[in-house]
Amino acid sequence: MDIAHINTLGELKRSGYKPKSIKEEIRDNLIKKLKNKETTFPGIIGYDDSVIPDTERALLSKHNILFLGLRGQAKTRMARQMTSLLDEYIPIIAGSEINDDPLKPISKYGQDQIAAHGDEAPIHWLHRSERYGEKLATPDVSVADLIGDVDPIKAANLRLSFADERVIHYGIIPKSNRSIFVINEIPDLQARIQVALFNILEEGDIQIRGFKLRLPLDILFVFTANPEDYTNRGSIVTPLKDRIQSQILTHYPKDLETSLAITEQEAAVSAAQQEIVKVSDLVKRLIEQVAFEARNNEYVDKKSGVSARLTITAYENAVSAAERRAIINKEKKTQIWVSDLIGIIPSITGKIELVYEGEQEGPFQVAMNLLDKAIRSQFVHYFPNPELIKKRRSTGKESVQKETENPYKPIIHWFDGGNAVEDFLNVPDKNKLIELYKVDGLHALVKKHYPQANDMENALLMEFVLHGLSAYSLISKKIIENRIEFKDLMGSMVNFGAGSYNSTDEFEEG
Repeated sequence: MDIAHINTLGELKRSGYKPKSIKEEIRDNLIKKLKNKETTFPGIIGYDDSVIPDTERALLSKHNILFLGLRGQAKTRMARQMTSLLDEYIPIIAGSEINDDPLKPISKYGQDQIAAHGDEAPIHWLHRSERYGEKLATPDVSVADLIGDVDPIKAANLRLSFADERVIHYGIIPKSNRSIFVINEIPDLQARIQVALFNILEEGDIQIRGFKLRLPLDILFVFTANPEDYTNRGSIVTPLKDRIQSQILTHYPKDLETSLAITEQEAAVSAAQQEIVKVSDLVKRLIEQVAFEARNNEYVDKKSGVSARLTITAYENAVSAAERRAIINKEKKTQIWVSDLIGIIPSITGKIELVYEGEQEGPFQVAMNLLDKAIRSQFVHYFPNPELIKKRRSTGKESVQKETENPYKPIIHWFDGGNAVEDFLNVPDKNKLIELYKVDGLHALVKKHYPQANDMENALLMEFVLHGLSAYSLISKKIIENRIEFKDLMGSMVNFGAGSYNSTDEFEEG
């Protein structure tokens, strides 16, 4: 349709335009996309076999939708993506506050325009990007905000009685007529405000201050909410939930690969940072593992959830930590070291809600423990499991095993001899390499398992081994001001002094 040459009602009629409701419009466009095997919700990762099919079924059924899930599960993004299923343009009566259909106006303004101008009534073309409304539910939201109220100033200026429909000031919902309208965190709306939505959802009309006004609105409603047992400010009243035809449960990424893809897509890392900082697959996986550990940690409130924003902001912070170190040391290139991950602690502490025991432990220490557990979980994917070696030691069977069967023995013996590694957080890369290569057997271990790795990759894996052995309580690790100190385990226990241990399993393993 050549919208550039259709500016009046008469021209619109002659073009053969036929109006559709917004739900029919979305249904028709969704069917076309499915037939053409097009992506219906681009940029949404991890929902291909769960949330997206559920949403498509709801839209084909012409349902209003409730997305129910914990924070950071792309609920609002799913709603915003629905605009891509709308027609690119629709006609409205020019000047209409509520997007009146020229062939079927519902407001007095729209009806008066058609009555006064007939086929010469001017029309305006509304782009799909303008057909989306969103409101965050807060306790101070009123019925007037959502639906509307009588405007005494308008009545006085136009010299109209309060019985005249033209004195009504429409709220955000009527102004979203023929659009998608989203209410985020619906349980936060006071119960009496939720009741005001009953008629809109079931009958499609609104009532304002007792006006005998039937305004059959054409809206696709999408609501988002956290599970009710988490929201302490209220819940969705039962009759309102009953009027929302489809409730769709969202979820966090089910595997590390999906989580990696989401972070890669969403992290805001500039081209300048990418030029300076290399990010290894190992570091990416450690960052993602932190979120998985947090979601199962006894100190973290599971009802609150751990948002995908944790790994996104942690990734950005890790890149910035390496970039800052490179700037300080005037290095043109660097990589993210495991020690740089201390820089992601602010991203962790700001994204997790702690239970009482976690508050007693302290958010910093909980975050450090999560990082340590992430290292522990990922370590066995790269190197032999130290747990098996510890069991041999505890049962006294190690002496009968060949030394080659304990790949960590030279490293542990080096530390047992009173040696230590001081890993300063802001030193140049070359200094870090010198410190790592001091440890007997460390380079040989890495080279044996990763013969194709280059020098920097080797060094990163060497550092990872030290952190991994610490996580399995085979050596000790302390953070002292701006450095990490690795020493033998027994010596550190005897000389327990300043600094903090990051291995939560140190005394549990025996």
